[in-house]
Amino acid sequence: QVQLVESGGGLVQAGGSLRLSCAGSGLTFSRYVMGWFRQPPGKEREFVATVNWSSTNTYYAHSVKGRFTISRDNAKNTVYLQMNSLKPEDTAVYYCARGRYYSSTDYYLSGSYDYWGQGTQVTVAS
Repeated sequence: QVQLVESGGGLVQAGGSLRLSCAGSGLTFSRYVMGWFRQPPGKEREFVATVNWSSTNTYYAHSVKGRFTISRDNAKNTVYLQMNSLKPEDTAVYYCARGRYYSSTDYYLSGSYDYWGQGTQVTVAS
């Protein structure tokens, strides 16, 4: 079955960096859009970034654009989220997800993704 496993979360000071990884198994990874979402404490899950299968198209939430970079290595069945200039408001559980299809309009909707990882905690201290 499809499995997505995130890693790389942790505690970091504001202004610092982290790189999250999401390893996929049980799927032909290179055929799918992959995305990152996050759920801050006490809030709903929100879109962070997405990348298409060939890495030619990426989309970002306004709040992370210019600070976060999504990338993928299809040979390793892994998608990454490089997070720089972290802020306390970036504190959340971060999830990777497999896209149902490519869309230039629906990419930010959680319903556009069908498999999710278990999440990794990112805490940014002020």
